[in-house]
Amino acid sequence: MRSLSIRENYNHTIYASYIGYITQAIINNFAPLLFITFQNSYQISLDKIALLVSFNFGLQLIVDLLAAKFVDRIGYRTCAMAAHISSAVGLMGLAVFPSLLPPYAGLLLAYAFCAVGGGLIEVLISPIVEACPTEKKEGAMSILHSFYCWGHVFVVLLSTLFFTLFGIENWKIMAVVWAVIPLLNTFYFSQVPIATLTESGEGLSFGQLFRSRMFWIFFLLMACAGASEQAMSQWASAFAEAGLGVSKTIGDLAGPCAFAVCMGLTRALYGKFSDKVPLIRFMAASGALCIVSYLLASLSANPVAALVGCSLCGLSVGIMWPGTFSLAAKGMPRGGTAMFALLALAGDLGCTSGPALVGTVSEWFQSNLKMGILFAVCFPILLLAGLILYRAASRRRTD
Repeated sequence: MRSLSIRENYNHTIYASYIGYITQAIINNFAPLLFITFQNSYQISLDKIALLVSFNFGLQLIVDLLAAKFVDRIGYRTCAMAAHISSAVGLMGLAVFPSLLPPYAGLLLAYAFCAVGGGLIEVLISPIVEACPTEKKEGAMSILHSFYCWGHVFVVLLSTLFFTLFGIENWKIMAVVWAVIPLLNTFYFSQVPIATLTESGEGLSFGQLFRSRMFWIFFLLMACAGASEQAMSQWASAFAEAGLGVSKTIGDLAGPCAFAVCMGLTRALYGKFSDKVPLIRFMAASGALCIVSYLLASLSANPVAALVGCSLCGLSVGIMWPGTFSLAAKGMPRGGTAMFALLALAGDLGCTSGPALVGTVSEWFQSNLKMGILFAVCFPILLLAGLILYRAASRRRTD
């Protein structure tokens, strides 16, 4: 039997997609390890650092919206390659642009390139994998998104090791090293086979989606998923270092690294046992656990207990993002690229508002990150409300 070449084998498409989510993990989670370094080296306040996060996800949000119009015309392959090139430029720009421009402006420019790459990756990768001729779609989607978590762990561990061996002052070298991964994946995406969810013109239009009550429930779920995840993830390093008073090495390992490991475990385990556990029930339990984790992290006077809260948050948010994609793909099979793009937009809206709320509220309370984390508990509460609405709407459909 003839073995399939790379251009015919959809396993390579899935592998390239895994690396795509690792790239997005690098984009979203390398810079947060440097928030305190940015604050000290460039004299940037916490609210301005929060603005960097909001700018990143806000620009991703705009890319999500525009991508719904141009991705089908330009093609998934070209857009995926452009996404990885932009990501590489942004990562290298973190090291270079602040030296060429006023530091804060340089960081904003680097974040802009990263945001364009991250926005396109979020729009493209899930529908690319959903269109592959594979079974157990819910499990496949969960496993795909687990690679974002493993990428997150990879970023924290290797960056922490580098900072320990060579000093935090050499962080710019690490930024350039991370840029190699999206550059290599650009070539990989140029070779793999890529299918589409719907034929051109067959997917639902913006107007049809906007008139659907079910779509708006998915939109709410996605926004809350992004906010619940990133409100803790983006601030975990700074929270452990400044808010709990532990060293940077311990803070990065016990904060964002433990968060990412727990999130990845949830996604990988659900990917394996998705046929045995109802997705909606699993998401509801995760929402309840998320509320507990935010309260534990923000209200506990014990640093160890607070860090346990960070880890539990990773465990709780793991299914929210891929689970919402799976619910939407099943509930609105003709949604097509436009639906995935708008849901990615909703997720990035949450990723923008979550960390921004934490940073802004923290500034109100004299840089008290615990108060910012406490206010962010509103996001998992809203997610539970969205799940209740989804269940009611699903029952009306079947009645």
